[in-house]
Amino acid sequence: MKPYKVLVVDDSAFMRKIISDLIENDADFQVTATATNGREAIEKINKLRPDLVTMDVEMPEMNGLEALKIIMASDPLPVIMLSGINEEGMKETILALEWGAFDFIRKPSISNSQDITGVGESLREQMKEAMLAREQREARASAFRMPDITPLEPLLPTPSRLLPDKSKAALKSSLKDEGMRKPRGKQPVDSIIPKKATKPIISAKTPIIEKAKPKSKAENKPIPPKPVIDSLVEVSSDPPGLSPDRMVGSKNLHKLVAVGCSTGGPRALKVLLEKIPADFPAPIVIVQHMPPNFTKSLAQRLNTFSPLEVLEAEQGMILRKGAAYIAPGGYHLQVTPTSKGQYAVVLTKEEARNGHRPSVDVLFESLLPLTSLDRHVLLMTGMGSDGARMMKSLYDSGVTSTFAESEETCVVYGMPRSAVELQCVKHVLPLQEIAPRLVQAVK
Repeated sequence: MKPYKVLVVDDSAFMRKIISDLIENDADFQVTATATNGREAIEKINKLRPDLVTMDVEMPEMNGLEALKIIMASDPLPVIMLSGINEEGMKETILALEWGAFDFIRKPSISNSQDITGVGESLREQMKEAMLAREQREARASAFRMPDITPLEPLLPTPSRLLPDKSKAALKSSLKDEGMRKPRGKQPVDSIIPKKATKPIISAKTPIIEKAKPKSKAENKPIPPKPVIDSLVEVSSDPPGLSPDRMVGSKNLHKLVAVGCSTGGPRALKVLLEKIPADFPAPIVIVQHMPPNFTKSLAQRLNTFSPLEVLEAEQGMILRKGAAYIAPGGYHLQVTPTSKGQYAVVLTKEEARNGHRPSVDVLFESLLPLTSLDRHVLLMTGMGSDGARMMKSLYDSGVTSTFAESEETCVVYGMPRSAVELQCVKHVLPLQEIAPRLVQAVK
């Protein structure tokens, strides 16, 4: 098999060299070209038709976000973003994931060889998953490519796969577009750019980045002061301190939703949370595999879309209805009861589980003893199997409901598939249908 062709895009010659060397440590990948900015990247994509692109976020002339949006609007291919650790870089990385980037890696510290090695391992793992995901999508699309037969028909005989008419139409359109895509070959240089995306867009004279709409006054209600919880389990390290203005909790809490996701998760969480109403009668606790600091930017971004209040969880927070809590990168998140009948967040730095901290299994395991709650658990797109084992334990113990995102909408069908294979999922649904069904189950 020929190696996959990779385009490396970064304005730093030194970083281009580092990333290229890390990629070519795997014989399955070959760096066929490099580019110094987004505009040059688009030109080389047209000419060389690479299988995969690594894209720096911050670059002169045309940055990674602007280039990504043009690529995704015309002829999408897997793009892995390289992000700095400054606040602006993190925010732009979250936007990139929302706009269709496969995943991202943190730029390595050039003075730390161990860090460079670790980044290389993560990058190669993501590249392999990106290629596997693409091949699986193409195989699915090819299976449905039959003349005079609606592509969706093979899914219809199983009752659990029945979809509302609107969802079937959307899925059929998506599969048709993907299945009928022209094979990559020599194409005109401007073929990757949409018909309307002529030179004024390429030169980035017109801003491309969209800003989220401001929330209505109803969604921006001030947060009442929160009482400090009186009882918590011991933690193994010193997690972030609890902000005084983040201390409100719901008494008589009877329901809880727990969500786990990884690759493709930020976009999936946006679709999920923007469809859940503000009066949702349960807190939602979320583990998204992400490095430290990025989860705060993710929570802030999701908060602009969701009727719920979305925030990065802090040590000792009391869970309340109508709010969603995202585990901070680098910390496991557990839910524990207090002596006042409430439920609190506990953050720990215990050893990574399934290669992750935060880990979905750690969150789900903390729900096992909370039998007085109606517990609803959900696994969405992501590599690996984190969360599946503890979802099985919850299912066997009689948890209220279990959900998994179906293969056709997952960026990577890893975590949900693992749970489905363990036969512990009551509802397997495409992403767009999860929120309505979850609201129905909880209410």
